[in-house]
Amino acid sequence: MYDMVILGGGPAGVTAALRARELGATVALVERGNMGGTCTNDGCVPTRVLAKAARLMRDAQQFGDYGLLLDKAPQVDFAAVMARTQHVVYQMQEKKQLLDHLNHVKVETFSRAGDASFVDPYTVQIQGGQLIKGAHFVLCVGGSARRLPLPGGEHAMTHSDVWRLDKLPASVVIVGGGATGCQLASIFNAFGSEVTLIDIAPRLLLTEDGLVRSIVSGEFARHGIHIIMGIEKVVRIETNGMQKQLVYQHEGIEQTLSTEAVILSVGWPGNVDQLNLPAAGINTERNFIKVDDYLQTSAPHIYAAGDITGKVMLVQSAESQARVAAENALLGATRKADHKLIPHGGFTDPEYGGVGLTEAQAREHGNPVVAVVPYADMDRAVIDGHPVGFCKLIVDRESKLIIGAHVVGEQAVEVVSMVAAGIVGKLTVDQVAEIEFAYPTFSGIVGLAARQIQRELGSVTVTSEWRELSPIRGAEWQRKD
Repeated sequence: MYDMVILGGGPAGVTAALRARELGATVALVERGNMGGTCTNDGCVPTRVLAKAARLMRDAQQFGDYGLLLDKAPQVDFAAVMARTQHVVYQMQEKKQLLDHLNHVKVETFSRAGDASFVDPYTVQIQGGQLIKGAHFVLCVGGSARRLPLPGGEHAMTHSDVWRLDKLPASVVIVGGGATGCQLASIFNAFGSEVTLIDIAPRLLLTEDGLVRSIVSGEFARHGIHIIMGIEKVVRIETNGMQKQLVYQHEGIEQTLSTEAVILSVGWPGNVDQLNLPAAGINTERNFIKVDDYLQTSAPHIYAAGDITGKVMLVQSAESQARVAAENALLGATRKADHKLIPHGGFTDPEYGGVGLTEAQAREHGNPVVAVVPYADMDRAVIDGHPVGFCKLIVDRESKLIIGAHVVGEQAVEVVSMVAAGIVGKLTVDQVAEIEFAYPTFSGIVGLAARQIQRELGSVTVTSEWRELSPIRGAEWQRKD
């Protein structure tokens, strides 16, 4: 019997296995397919490669502005793009050498083992009938793209099917206006497809800050993406040769979109069906494993981490949860999983990112100070020819601590990740304002926002004459006007 058995070889499973070995446990890790999980093989890595190709297509439009001449506009060789995507995935797999690393630290791995299922609370069975016993378990089996149970639903793809396309569709309808749907819409739009984005939700990126939603939606529309929000439901998908007709209901009336491809981005339920969880006494809720604040399931010796918990479906969160779950399983449930501070974003065009409270959330809890600095006020954005965007910094008025940041524009995710480090370090806005950011950089916009808040809070002395002559933002020499 192993001290710990881990189901799933993605970021959560690998992290849990390594942490358990650090604590001296004997560990078995079971992965039904290839090591690396959805992100490396089927999710954020290949999506980011496509996003890079899409951005290069957009950037090529600037060549003439910088005196660089092209004989003709760049064309998309879609087969080559997809080959590059698969090559990068292979490179990532080779670079990480997960199996070799795990074996080196004496984790016993069962790769491509098929679906594992519980026989009893301490035993799972894998492909071929082999039984694996453990004193403790951490379940890290992830999730999968949801499909809609509707007539003709088999004619729609999910993001997992995109990698198998052999040619660029002339038109695409994407159902779902969350992070994945928006990234795919941005990518296919840049490649030249006619893109329509539809959703039941009233707005794109519903959980993001209001200004993020507004700017990204506006830029999507400017790029020619057709956005239809607030539909009641998708009714059916019909086919007519190469074309598909997606029928949806809006304000009680059925309407039809004709398209070459339909991509669903409508949720990510946990992979609970094959585990035979009742045999282990594990409860589920809404297609996810139910856990407490310590990531403990209803079976005291079994924990879960990552997408399977349905809490925060991001790689960085999966890794963090996995460390907590492994420690609690082996040392006792003393450490809570904290999901309050998670920098995140999307590699759309324009890019967006956020961390901490949105402005609306902050105002619900108190009286924050908020600064919004347009990218057009920042020299680096002008230099690079990407003036669209903003940085919003949200500060607690009493403590002067940063409680949120939201950015749209170039390097947005990198900028909010830097702010996240400041939030964790409990830096005050005065301390951030005194940082000598390298010039010219995108990160420097955080300093501009911090100094704007300083003046509003009265942290720096200015004369009444200056206040009359110059609005708050006017004190920055990078300001465009």
